[in-house]
Amino acid sequence: MRTTKDRIRHTLGFEIIGLLIFAPLASLVFGFELHLMGAMAVVGSIIATVWNYIYNLLFDHSMLKLRGDVRKTLLLRVFHAVLFEGGLLLLFMPMIAWYLSISLWEAFMMDIAMATFYLVYAFVYNLVYDKVFPIPDNLPNTQQA
Repeated sequence: MRTTKDRIRHTLGFEIIGLLIFAPLASLVFGFELHLMGAMAVVGSIIATVWNYIYNLLFDHSMLKLRGDVRKTLLLRVFHAVLFEGGLLLLFMPMIAWYLSISLWEAFMMDIAMATFYLVYAFVYNLVYDKVFPIPDNLPNTQQA
C-alpha cells in the first residue's frame, strides 16, 4: 500500500498538472474568461484534492480487504477512474451553477465535459504515476497509510 507521503505527492502532482492544462482549455472551450475558469478550477481542485485523498485511501483499503493487494488491473483502473469522477461530479456541479450563474442543466453539461477531460487525464496520469513511482514489492500488504 502507498504511504501518506506518496499519496500527498500523487495528489499534488495530479492537481497542479491538471490545473495547468484545464483552466486555459476550459476558458477556450466554454467561452468564459480565464480568471473565472481559473478560480473555478482552483476551487474544484481543492474539492477534488480532498476527495482524491479520501477516495483513494478508501479504494485501496477496499482492494486490500477484497483482493489482498492494491495493484490495479487495467479494468480496475478504469472502474477506479469512473467511480472517482462520478463522486466528484455530484460534489462539484452545484458550485459551478452558482459561481457562473448558469442553470443546473448547463452546469451539469459543463461538469460532464470537465469530468470527461479529467477521466481521461486521471487514467493517463495514474498509469504514468504507477510507472514512475511503482509500489515497492517489499512493502507488506498490511502496511497502514
